[in-house]
Amino acid sequence: MLRGIGTSKGIGIGKALIIHKCKNAVSRAKINDTEAEVDKFNEAVEKFIQETNELVDKLSQKLNGDDKNALVLKNQEYLIRDPEFTSGVISAITNDKLNAEAAVEDTCEMLKNIFLSFNNDTMTQRVADIEDMKQRLIAIMQGQKHIDLTKLSDNTVIIADEIHPSMTANMDTEHIAGIISEKGGDTSHASILARALEIPAVLSVKDICSKIAEGEEVIVDGAYGEVFVNPTPITLKIYNKKKKAYDERVKELKKYIDKQTVTRDGRKVMLAANIGNADEAAKAVKAGAEGIGLFRTEFLFMNKQALPTEEEQYNEYKKAAVVLDGRQLTIRTLDIGGDKDIPYMGLTKELNPFLGYRAIRFCLDRVDIFTTQLRAVLRASAYGNIRIMIPMITSVTEVQAVKKIINGICRDLDKKDIKYDKDIKIGVMIETPAAAIMADVLAHEVDFFSIGTNDLTQYTLAVDRGNENVAYLYSALNPAVIRSIKHIIECAHNAGIEAGMCGEAAADERMIPLLLNFGLDEFSVTVSRVLETRKEIASWSSKEVKEITENVMNYSEEKEVSNYLSDCIAK
Repeated sequence: MLRGIGTSKGIGIGKALIIHKCKNAVSRAKINDTEAEVDKFNEAVEKFIQETNELVDKLSQKLNGDDKNALVLKNQEYLIRDPEFTSGVISAITNDKLNAEAAVEDTCEMLKNIFLSFNNDTMTQRVADIEDMKQRLIAIMQGQKHIDLTKLSDNTVIIADEIHPSMTANMDTEHIAGIISEKGGDTSHASILARALEIPAVLSVKDICSKIAEGEEVIVDGAYGEVFVNPTPITLKIYNKKKKAYDERVKELKKYIDKQTVTRDGRKVMLAANIGNADEAAKAVKAGAEGIGLFRTEFLFMNKQALPTEEEQYNEYKKAAVVLDGRQLTIRTLDIGGDKDIPYMGLTKELNPFLGYRAIRFCLDRVDIFTTQLRAVLRASAYGNIRIMIPMITSVTEVQAVKKIINGICRDLDKKDIKYDKDIKIGVMIETPAAAIMADVLAHEVDFFSIGTNDLTQYTLAVDRGNENVAYLYSALNPAVIRSIKHIIECAHNAGIEAGMCGEAAADERMIPLLLNFGLDEFSVTVSRVLETRKEIASWSSKEVKEITENVMNYSEEKEVSNYLSDCIAK
């Protein structure tokens, strides 16, 4: 049995198809006709963009119109259009007299090194984008064809060094039982796409390509990150049984789509979804979400080559509000910096980006960008139940500064007789220790809290969640984080406001009994976890969660908490 990172749940059983690393050999030569090489590069870029749009369309069709996940391929188009990239290639051709392929290779390697220096998951994913772009662009210049994965045998398990987005777009996904790769993690494009396509996936399996032969039988357990090569008849029997049980469980979950979110003894809570664009709002409703607890607006900025206009943002927010038809839509203002870079913003490299110029700090400095977004949100609020949520708050002063800007915008809208929700609610994400400690004071300044456990855990434990050397310390089940969450919810309720949670912990079945006991009002989870979360909430009573919480609060170590809660879930 081999281990990796389980990034897409499910069990796949099938025959191995190994996709060998295909690196195009680049010949390096000094050239005299630089103009011809520049033309060769420009023609390849145009063909690359055309192919990319075709791949996006293919992928979008496979994902039933899920544009956000299909747009992972668009990142490569933005990269190839980036002036820094094109000028770098052309400079290498004209000044260094390099042939076009070598110029592309050198420029891509330079960009990869820049992104790798940031040392976080999002930047690492950019490196994968650049590598895929480089290989595709060189292949076009050399007249080579893509690997053909359009016609696969039934129950094929794809095994590769790394799964690139362009590869996924051409896959015959109907006949794929699972995906295994040597590289990649939970936030890589391969993981995102595998989850969207509901294909079991295990990534970061060391040397898998050399440990398996073409056609060998393989079991992929995407929940536990386990891979079995040439399983014994007994193991095969066990996993066929597990696969059947998992498929039945997925079918059972669908019964919860139209049900309310209530505990076993009748306590009602709000179950919302986290989204990245307006199209996902429709998918969230279809999946059974009762509203949107987090609209990540940074995707509107990241998937463009320039700042989105007020009108573009307004149309996107309005579209989501209309789709939700009165359901709550919580829009988080621009949260960039940290692990989310937008090249055209020109953010400087920082030694500690998570502690630097990000989120509300950026917005209060760039009031022009912030005001444009807030105007768009306020205008859209005339069409639905919209709330504004401010990320990365550390002080009351920041909240008051935001409210002052909003009040100014409201006065301007009133003068121009533009409609908006005059009672729009303003809330904050509690995701820093400062905000958690001052939650009692902050609660009197805002209309709601939303706990961002991803960053709250990172900052509370002083652990870089993208650093594999300290990843073992990163857990929302740490007693310090649990006590902080309890305190935040208590402060909210004491001030008469609601407390929600939009971090990953909201969907963690081990955390749910604690959150119910603490009185969490809203659980906001990824669309794919809505039904699982509703089913888990429905399994608990007030008496049970109280007893569990009392025991947990006596523990002092994360391992004790994790083991105890895992045992409770298993019963």
